[in-house]
Amino acid sequence: MADMQSDAGERTEAATPKKRDESRRKGSVAKSTEVNSALILLAAILILQGVGSMLAGRLMELIRTFFGMAGRMPVNDANVQTWVSQIVVFVLVTIGPIMLGLMVIGAVASVSQVGLHFYWEPMSPKFHKLNPLKGLKRLLISKHSAVELFKNLMKIVVVGFVGYSAVKGMIEDSLVLMDSDAGEVITFMTSSALSAATKMGLAFLVLAALDYAFQRYEHEESLKMTKQEVKEEGKMAEGDPQVKGRIRSIQRQIAYKRMMQDVPKADVVVTNPTHVAVALKYDVANMNAPKVIAKGAELIAQRIKEIAFAHNIPVMEDRILARTLYKTVEVGEEIPEKMFQAVAQLLAYIFRMRNAAAAAR
Repeated sequence: MADMQSDAGERTEAATPKKRDESRRKGSVAKSTEVNSALILLAAILILQGVGSMLAGRLMELIRTFFGMAGRMPVNDANVQTWVSQIVVFVLVTIGPIMLGLMVIGAVASVSQVGLHFYWEPMSPKFHKLNPLKGLKRLLISKHSAVELFKNLMKIVVVGFVGYSAVKGMIEDSLVLMDSDAGEVITFMTSSALSAATKMGLAFLVLAALDYAFQRYEHEESLKMTKQEVKEEGKMAEGDPQVKGRIRSIQRQIAYKRMMQDVPKADVVVTNPTHVAVALKYDVANMNAPKVIAKGAELIAQRIKEIAFAHNIPVMEDRILARTLYKTVEVGEEIPEKMFQAVAQLLAYIFRMRNAAAAAR
């Protein structure tokens, strides 16, 4: 018994779709912020490699303009506003598109990890998280904090080693610059810095991919359910048996009332004669074949016959036909082709009797 309880309490079952959806609504998803940072960093490095010289040229032009006007323009409100407006325009025109592109890359990195979903619950304030004691406990003695500390140390070691290796090779190449002019030195330093930054960014991206894989694993483990939880969720999805039974009972009552309301519309009621009753209706203009509009056994059969007698509906005894119709044709269905002849003879007899009675009047 103890072993069974232990197995029931172990989280060994994969999360159900309902559990995953609830987790997502609460903001618990597999996501690595390192992926965003690595992609943005690499994108920024590539942009600097592509348009860095253009940005430097525009910045130098702006600086020359300011220094050229510094000795000729007095410092007053109008001139300060002009300088500030020029700086704002420079930032918006030159740096703005780059910043916007980096923001888009960050957004795409987030969406690629968790998908495009909007839920209010993760953004709602949670005041219990403001407790400094609980926050200090999570920071110092939690498993999550230990894992984050280890990951940060690994990032420092790996990225630092890659950067050191890149710079070490560049130092040896820089010895040939002793007799070079300032322009060549600046060009070498710029290209070397961008090359080292690219290698470090790629190393950071590899670590980010590993971190994302770890986050997915950890998230899947946190979502796992016990066998009892899966069973309880299945019961909830199916619904309470008592509620379902009550619903079925109400549905049967509604169907019974509707069926009894249709009996007065029947052309004939076929019985066997005591246990089964089947009410048939045939509208030549609207039906391809006679239709069963009511049927029942025992007490329901007696009620069908009572209504038929009360509304002068013919009640005919045919044991075989009544039992066959009751077993094979549902209420609202037309009779099958193999019964056409038997039912047609019965209806023809009823219609002849009805016509004869009408002529006698």
